[in-house]
Amino acid sequence: MRHLLNPLDFSVEETDKLLDLAIDIENNRDKYSKICEGKKLATLFYEPSTRTRLSFEAAMLNLGGSVLGFHSADSSSAAKGESVADTIRVISSYADIAAMRHPKEGAPLVASKFSSIPVINAGDGGHQHPTQTLTDLLTIKRMKGNITNLTVGLCGDLKFGRTVHSLINALIRYQNIKFVLISPEELRVPDYIRDDVLRANNIEFSEVTSLDEAMPQLDILYMTRVQKERFFNEEDYIRLKDTYILDKQKLKHAKRDMYILHPLPRVNEISVEVDNDPRAAYFKQAQFGVYVRMALILTLLEVI
Repeated sequence: MRHLLNPLDFSVEETDKLLDLAIDIENNRDKYSKICEGKKLATLFYEPSTRTRLSFEAAMLNLGGSVLGFHSADSSSAAKGESVADTIRVISSYADIAAMRHPKEGAPLVASKFSSIPVINAGDGGHQHPTQTLTDLLTIKRMKGNITNLTVGLCGDLKFGRTVHSLINALIRYQNIKFVLISPEELRVPDYIRDDVLRANNIEFSEVTSLDEAMPQLDILYMTRVQKERFFNEEDYIRLKDTYILDKQKLKHAKRDMYILHPLPRVNEISVEVDNDPRAAYFKQAQFGVYVRMALILTLLEVI
């Protein structure tokens, strides 16, 4: 039995195989529509989510399975003080696979140690978000044709953004990936990402504060929102939340074949006028997330 707690739990070869399966699912949906009949997915979401929770549910329903679970800690026995370990012990007797989102880093890891079913980390605090990373990799592969020889710009909240941290860890395993890290000083990537991941693996990267300056060299622009829920001080959030807003004017400096990704939800960091630009890939990205989660469920359940 395997779990997915970290983007690196799968080797590059296993990741590529999963992405190829997701592409096959996209192209042959009927082929997979009943493959999980009789299987149940438990969605254990201790903090709010729209896209991740619903995409997991859509993925399992698309495979012919069923879904049970809760959408907030308040609607579960966690409100009564039940531990993650006890919850997953019980859920293991109800479902065949579980997806967990939790505000505390490491909670899905704890769950995996007490679970008798596969556990998928659907986001733990500011730590990891591996299924979003798989979605990002699939989007890059579908839009660019490969995941090599790319300059990737990561813009916005690089300090608290778990999607950014996970994506960096995953992309460094591919050939000739360069990063441009675009953020205000207060929201730069943590030292452990800079030193233990990028520098330790001799990955070429630069840190800048200007999106305009970075734009012409990018093959992928990964925008993120400044996350209010990660701030301890509302004044800091208000001061930084509008630092980067992508609009048509900024895109004039971008390559014709650059693509814009965003894990969503968007607040105002991408102007709605960008939505009709052919380089805007973030809504396609959300759709790709369903296919990649379908592929992941099939892989972990070992039904194909």
